[in-house]
Amino acid sequence: MTDHDQPRTERPYDRRELRSAPSLVLVNTGHGKGKSTAAFGTLLRSRGRDWPTAVVQFLKSGKWRTGEEAMLRQLGVEWFSAGDGFSWESDDLDESRAKAVAAWAFTRRLIEAGEHRMVMLDEISYPMNWGWIDPGDVASTLSERPEDVSVFLTGREMPQAVIDTVTEMVNVKHPFEQGIRARRGIDY
Repeated sequence: MTDHDQPRTERPYDRRELRSAPSLVLVNTGHGKGKSTAAFGTLLRSRGRDWPTAVVQFLKSGKWRTGEEAMLRQLGVEWFSAGDGFSWESDDLDESRAKAVAAWAFTRRLIEAGEHRMVMLDEISYPMNWGWIDPGDVASTLSERPEDVSVFLTGREMPQAVIDTVTEMVNVKHPFEQGIRARRGIDY
């Protein structure tokens, strides 16, 4: 018999040993589906507590019309789409790189200003992994952020320099593998 076969009858931790933190750095990474989706759920929680909240998307452009953007904007989340789409669709990767660099400069100022209690950096791992944004600079900004600013980072293969509280999404089975494209209302 394993721990999963029976319900727990005792608390698995001592509450007196727990402490509170004014903010967290959260990371959703991995090759499975749901990294951004789960982070958007946390943004809903943040807005439900009336926290000033912002999203910076590093790949998606303002041309995307996603359900999460529509709803979160209605709830008062500030939304910044700073990219120009998937790298394989870019006509000019130098321009894509420049947009990512500008998005990071904007994001650094946004975090340092301390006006948002939650800031989501959607798909930031890609420009860091491509050498467009320095992971060390991101890590430094995160460690020096104002005390009550939480930051949520998403994207595959998150650089170790920014790893903190991490959830890794693992692909077990995905419709794309059967040739099924992303669905409006489910994937965006």
